[in-house]
Amino acid sequence: MKTKQKYSHIIWDWNGTLLNDVQWCIEVINTMLAKRGIQTLQNVSDYHNAFCFPIIQYYINAGFDFSTENFEDVAKEYITLYHSSKNSNYNLYSNAKPVLSAINRRGITQIILSASELNNLLSQVAEFNIAGYFDEMLGLSNIYAKSKINIGLDYISRKEVSNAILIGDTTHDYEVAKSLGTDCILIPSGHQSREALQSCNVPLLNDISHVLDYI
Repeated sequence: MKTKQKYSHIIWDWNGTLLNDVQWCIEVINTMLAKRGIQTLQNVSDYHNAFCFPIIQYYINAGFDFSTENFEDVAKEYITLYHSSKNSNYNLYSNAKPVLSAINRRGITQIILSASELNNLLSQVAEFNIAGYFDEMLGLSNIYAKSKINIGLDYISRKEVSNAILIGDTTHDYEVAKSLGTDCILIPSGHQSREALQSCNVPLLNDISHVLDYI
């Protein structure tokens, strides 16, 4: 007899959850900071202490001064540098593809919900030949990474989703899950520290492979 699944839909965050790009993000932001004569981030801990949503606050935490330059220009510079290299500088987490495949075999619908600009998201996903695992890949219409709540709500409404869980790596992912009315689990191996994620009071998994036991 087939076991009833706990969830009908898995909503995945992309950067820092499926895609391991933390070190590359540190390199990119440090290139920009050094160009401006600003102290660079020395390690992942420094990066975690700075990173947050909205993204403009992350830049401010890192040392940018938006009284002397424009946020939109800085964001464009960041995106240009970030996408100047393909997957030689980032890759899927080692267990991501086996987990996606196993969930697919269970018949659970998977989507990506990202604060990345949609075309950039689609391009990155295509690099790893995993697009077939997802019902949809949802990204923003611009590069400024403000929020992904509205596109998530639209998907849930269109698909009449009532039994979903969101898997991410930041406190913003938890905020999105609350807004969407879904359960949430967080994996503290991405863009924010375990200590930051503990404030959300949701399950924290040490590795993406543990998702299979939870769902």
